[in-house]
Amino acid sequence: LHMGKTMKEDLTVVVKYIKQLYPPEFNVFGTYAELYHNYFASQAKKNAESHLEDKDVYLLLSWVHNIYPKDMRKDHVLAEELEKVKLGSLLPSSLSKELEKKYLDSEEATIKNSLSKCLDKEIQRWKEDEEPEKLNGHFQSELLAIFVIQSVYSGQKRAKEISVAVGEALSHRLSKELPAFLKSYKDAFEDFKEKSKKHRYYKPILIANINNCWNFRDYAEKNMAEKDEDKASILSTLGDIENSGFEVLLQQLFAQLKPIYKKFTENKWDSSNEIMNEIIKTTSKHISDFRTLKDPFYHAIVEKIHARLVKEYIVRLLKRKVSLKTPVQQQNLAQHISKNAADLEAFCTSNGSQATWLNSALPKLAEIIRLQDLGAIKIEVATLATTYPDIRKRHLEAFLYIKANLSRGELKSILGYLADSTASTPPGAPLFSNINVS
Repeated sequence: LHMGKTMKEDLTVVVKYIKQLYPPEFNVFGTYAELYHNYFASQAKKNAESHLEDKDVYLLLSWVHNIYPKDMRKDHVLAEELEKVKLGSLLPSSLSKELEKKYLDSEEATIKNSLSKCLDKEIQRWKEDEEPEKLNGHFQSELLAIFVIQSVYSGQKRAKEISVAVGEALSHRLSKELPAFLKSYKDAFEDFKEKSKKHRYYKPILIANINNCWNFRDYAEKNMAEKDEDKASILSTLGDIENSGFEVLLQQLFAQLKPIYKKFTENKWDSSNEIMNEIIKTTSKHISDFRTLKDPFYHAIVEKIHARLVKEYIVRLLKRKVSLKTPVQQQNLAQHISKNAADLEAFCTSNGSQATWLNSALPKLAEIIRLQDLGAIKIEVATLATTYPDIRKRHLEAFLYIKANLSRGELKSILGYLADSTASTPPGAPLFSNINVS
């Protein structure tokens, strides 16, 4: 710093007051500049060849790549004159590259080590079985994401301040660190999930970890290129953590709903309104616990519940337990299904489900049961297949068992129509593909 300040101040005096006292051919400024530069470069080389601490390596590289060429040589008073002198770099290229490698190795190891320690601390926190903090009503352990992201970001920023090339070199090295950290995080989360089920704050800790994913996801979305393989890896790992957490959070609810759904076919759908009310009441108790999830995750889990409620209802319709011979009986069942569908939609929507694609499944099935005209049934089946392209012949055949007044020929005609219209259609939003027909 002293040498740099002295060189800058002295050369400024040469430019302003001394240069004009000599004839141009004396090249007074060039002589001074070269002498100062050579001395400065010799001292820099001497330092570079001695044992340097990491901070000193960073400072020396900053002088070589940044402070000396930009702050000093681009100084508004000196720039024009220095341009004529063509001074070289403070360090020979080979020595500069050696220092850069030393810096990059050290910075990479430091960041790796701090991320590992950070994860160890987080795991220790889970083991203490204390309720996570809440921010805006959401369980969180945000220090993890903030620390990890800042460690990577600060490292990249410091390196870029040396030079663009050094910044890019470190970014390339660190590009694998976040995906690797998140894979370790996922493994630790899975381990906790399996071994800590009896913890008092088991579910709040799961929710806090799902919420943690948001900051990582947000960082990757905003700071990484769309086609970046590391971005895809990061988002995939985060998706695994989120879905793994959702699975555990929903286990108890789905287990409680199973016997309630069985009542539909056991009662031949006669008391379907009461059964649907029981389903809604049971689900409602669980949904209130999920409000501690951040909004995107709350909506995601509610949509999973919505999909499951619709799917389980369809499963009961495909069980071949009810076979109705008269149009009146069929219309009566269609009314029950329509009412249940409306109640289900109202409940899910009021709790924040945005899965509107699910809303037409049950009404369309109810309409197929209600209709008696073969042409009208075919049109409704075609509409159903367009909306839910993953419906297959086996699903429709099981469902049409309800309509016992269809002849074999009519049944074949309807099924053939479906097979044609869904021959090569890939499933958009999967609903029926998750349903096995026995």
